[in-house]
Amino acid sequence: MTAASGPGPVPPAGAAPRAVPGDVPTAVPGAAPGDLPGNGPVPGPAAAAAPARLPGPGRLRVGSAPDSWGVWFPDDPCQVPWRRFLDEVAQAGYEWIELGPYGYLPTDPARLAEETGRRGLRVSAGTVFAALHRGPAVWDATWRHVAQVAELTRAMGAGHLVVIPAFWRDDKTAELIESPRLSAEQWRHLAAGLERLGREVRERYGLGVVVHPHADTHIDTEENVVRLLDATDPALVNLCLDTGHYAYCGGDSVRLIETYGERIGYLHLKQVDPAVLAEVIRDGVPFGPAVRRGVMCEPPRGVPALEPVLAAASRLDADLFAIVEQDMYPCPPDRPLPIAERTRRFLRSCGA
Repeated sequence: MTAASGPGPVPPAGAAPRAVPGDVPTAVPGAAPGDLPGNGPVPGPAAAAAPARLPGPGRLRVGSAPDSWGVWFPDDPCQVPWRRFLDEVAQAGYEWIELGPYGYLPTDPARLAEETGRRGLRVSAGTVFAALHRGPAVWDATWRHVAQVAELTRAMGAGHLVVIPAFWRDDKTAELIESPRLSAEQWRHLAAGLERLGREVRERYGLGVVVHPHADTHIDTEENVVRLLDATDPALVNLCLDTGHYAYCGGDSVRLIETYGERIGYLHLKQVDPAVLAEVIRDGVPFGPAVRRGVMCEPPRGVPALEPVLAAASRLDADLFAIVEQDMYPCPPDRPLPIAERTRRFLRSCGA
């Protein structure tokens, strides 16, 4: 989601990542010369194959995000212009998008509504970063940013605010800026701050707060995700489960959905390349450089397998957004669209 960096993911139970039976091999035939690892073309499903039907009562609304076009910052010369993103995300077959970093897309609601509307696009959520573990002293500055994003999110008719915890490394330099582990007091600050944020955002803007576990933040592994859920009120704080980040940090998305399904309010669909992840863990690579190595890869070549994730989510008694978010910063401008088109076809083959 951003160029923040860290010392690397935590493998499950100290083990190297394991491929899931049926994973597509890391070597993908047909990858263009110069493709970043994990971002090469992937053979699509057979044209004659009928999409599988997802079981259960829930409905998934599939979309994509600026992140899948390599967008991590409001303004960066490495990123595609926002008009090109909107054109291409619609061309790829998506109807829902996220706002991405505040300021990348137009922040005037009327202009953004016109730009999205004429392309047949709708907004599912806005995104903010928050360092609420630092206590009440950061509340005012946090709220000023949250209010900006929440106002635009509401104006666009969306219902969710995705909250990503602050990184403990600088998002440009990967320099360590604080401890990767929270003290008991910091956990209390984090839980209380997120509940306050959830209450204020709901009461003032009518949005639901969903917290996004993310590599190189304090909410990353299964242990920390469960600790957060157990420490917060489900009426105020729920989860944006990012399948790629959760796998990067050793978590099992299907198990989390089956165990804490009532707390899953939103999905980000993403996969990690298990071979690249093993290298990242071995070498202690920060998250930003890991992305540049291609650790987040195009489905269906990575883990977790998305079919069982989608099936588990569909069994929940809830309508959920399932937004594709393939971290690719930086990437050549012509790379995202073909990947987005293939990913949309793959998800349709899964019934989504």
